[in-house]
Amino acid sequence: MIKDTITVQEQLNRIEKYALLGAKNVLTFEEAIMFTGLSKSTLYKLSASHSVPCYKPRQKLLYFEKKELELWLLQNRQNTTDEIESKALNYVVTGQL
Repeated sequence: MIKDTITVQEQLNRIEKYALLGAKNVLTFEEAIMFTGLSKSTLYKLSASHSVPCYKPRQKLLYFEKKELELWLLQNRQNTTDEIESKALNYVVTGQL
């Protein structure tokens, strides 16, 4: 039988890693994966296609600014149903968006 539960030590290590992320402004590639929840291959593809903001000093390692990643993650906001209905009602009443 394969054990699906993680040990207490593994849980503590994860908590420690996430706590350290909160204090950092510049993230390594591995930290950016943890922060965004993206897979390694997805983040590599996005950085290679210049779709995600990143830094590559000396053309070697990738670094990410946490604030830029936050803004990138929050782009293309989707309106809620209430917002869409409100805009539609406003358009019907005023004829303007």
